[in-house]
Amino acid sequence: MPAMPPPVVSERDGLVAYVAQQLDAFRAVAYGLTDEQARATPTPSALSVGALVKHATGVSKGWIARVSAAPEPPPVDDRPFEERVAAYQDEFVMREDETLADLLARFDVQAELTLAALAQADPATPVPVPQDAPWFPKDVTHWSVRWVALHLVEELARHAGHADIIREAIDGATMYELVAGREGWPETGWLKPWQPPAST
Repeated sequence: MPAMPPPVVSERDGLVAYVAQQLDAFRAVAYGLTDEQARATPTPSALSVGALVKHATGVSKGWIARVSAAPEPPPVDDRPFEERVAAYQDEFVMREDETLADLLARFDVQAELTLAALAQADPATPVPVPQDAPWFPKDVTHWSVRWVALHLVEELARHAGHADIIREAIDGATMYELVAGREGWPETGWLKPWQPPAST
């Protein structure tokens, strides 16, 4: 995907295009990393690129479950509370038994589901506000699919920014270089596409 979203012709088209752009940022930031690099935590944060790919997958899955069920709430998660907390915490760690290829494959499946759901949904459809976490408002009963799509743009962009900083700390690669390398842009006087280091 190019570094900029394509022109949009409607509100729904714009929402889908900008969510797609933010999702693609995770593919770009992970481009060319080994499993060890994807698992690395080279900044003061405990986050890694692999963990952020996992979290973006989980974030998308949770919100799109709400969009798909709207205007009703999604099915109740009847797992024990401790199990749900453990699953949430696991989103923020790339475990030793996980590979970047597997994380990206799951990410790609969810990205496709996310974009398809947003493309089919009416942006005005009400989406019930969850009440299972302290950060959700208690004085609002419904958002809209429009709100959810904009929130996804916001949250994915925030975490893609986290991933950008971590990636730069790993090997110095920055977003435009990575996108250029991934998409085969020609080298210019101000931009050299990223390439994997030559093997020794």
